[in-house]
Amino acid sequence: MLKTSNGIQKSSREDRFQGHDYYNIDQLLSEEHLLARDAVRDWVKQEVSPVIEQYAEKAECPQHLFKGLSEIGAFGPSLPTKYGGGGMDEIAYGVIMQELERGDSGIRSMASVQGSLVMYPIYRFGSEEQRMKYLPKLGSGEFIGCFGLTEPDHGSNPAGMVTHYTEDGDDIILNGAKMWITNSPIADLAVVWAKGPDGIVRGIIVEKEMKGFSAPEIHGKWSLRASITGELVFEDVRVPKTNILPNVQGMKGPLSCLSKARYGIAWGAIGAAMDCYDSALRYSQERIQFGKPIGQFQLTQKKLAEMITEITKAQLLAWRLGTLANEGKATPAQISMAKRNNVNMALEIAREARQIHGGMGITNEYPIMRHMMNLETVLTYEGTHDIHLLITGMDVTGFNAFA
Repeated sequence: MLKTSNGIQKSSREDRFQGHDYYNIDQLLSEEHLLARDAVRDWVKQEVSPVIEQYAEKAECPQHLFKGLSEIGAFGPSLPTKYGGGGMDEIAYGVIMQELERGDSGIRSMASVQGSLVMYPIYRFGSEEQRMKYLPKLGSGEFIGCFGLTEPDHGSNPAGMVTHYTEDGDDIILNGAKMWITNSPIADLAVVWAKGPDGIVRGIIVEKEMKGFSAPEIHGKWSLRASITGELVFEDVRVPKTNILPNVQGMKGPLSCLSKARYGIAWGAIGAAMDCYDSALRYSQERIQFGKPIGQFQLTQKKLAEMITEITKAQLLAWRLGTLANEGKATPAQISMAKRNNVNMALEIAREARQIHGGMGITNEYPIMRHMMNLETVLTYEGTHDIHLLITGMDVTGFNAFA
């Protein structure tokens, strides 16, 4: 066993994952997509798989991976290179998220928060000065960012937020709190959504060193244990007005960021599902019971056949969504459908894969239980499973069930 610089043991077990493409969807991808996917897959095998079980067990974030994530282009893959992004399209962004979540949902969260929830709003809604000041450093991993929308009393109803600011000359005075914020305890800056004196929501870039700004870590998680999560607390934080994102007002700002992140999750969850399926398939071929491999039994084949069917359906859903996104035609409701379907699919596959592994499925010899616990959170964040159902329901009926 090798050790990383912080004493985490590096597993000597080989990551034997093979991609699964039952409908030859690779033929629908460009050379750029395949190169990006394979590069990230190789990086995950070399840098994530050998340490992720140990980090998850210790509930520690592998912060050293931020640099590697930037080097493989995982921060803002579809943003312009001028601003620290990868200059690729939305399908490339998707396949990168898929490979990262194959390694761990927390690793994908580290990347998708940085790219979709921090870099994206600064790029889309920020001034040119804000873009040039922050985006290259975020893209290189020199700065770590986080996104502040959810509050202790306002999760599925973000418009009910109480975080607010008042004006004081060239500054604003920010007060309030945010909850369940990925990366917050180690972040250099936060994109925070707060109500102004007029009651309108605006985005604000809040820097770590600003007096009255703190980000305590949340402990005791049984899910996303390798992802660091915390609060954001603002006590009379003085922020220059130049840190307000000038090109958006209202909830369309944060909701458009969530659509970007949800799109990445729709792809990412496929990676977690494929990892569970890959492990279950291999185990079924190697585990002998009653004198033959358990993969020879009908019930095991039923589970595996249903797994690859659902993965294939999710792959086609994500690919079509990606083509629509490249054309600027992907709607928030379409993204909600893909996020909800694909995450639920992945969670069900993790549960079935655990059964195929039997008792070994609950150990860290296999990735199944870690994926299962992670996906319980992914099912809830960036819009809960039920909220996404109602978004689809509203879209097809025209009736708002939230009103």
